[in-house]
Amino acid sequence: MEAGGNPGFFLICLSHDNLVNHYKVNFQLMQNHHYSLTEINEMMPWERDIYLTMLIEHIKSQNEEMERRQRSNGR
Repeated sequence: MEAGGNPGFFLICLSHDNLVNHYKVNFQLMQNHHYSLTEINEMMPWERDIYLTMLIEHIKSQNEEMERRQRSNGR
């Protein structure tokens, strides 16, 4: 059995991302969240999306908590 699959599969999976955004996100993951480029590149596209979604939710939660603290300290 020959491995190869459908070459259009990954193209469809990455269709929501453009090249500039891909590099910007990789840079942010490396600089601010200590992922290595190897770790990022070895992720499956869907796996990367899951981690990004979780990271975005975490950052939103931290920002909300920081805003809540600022409001309570400002009283």
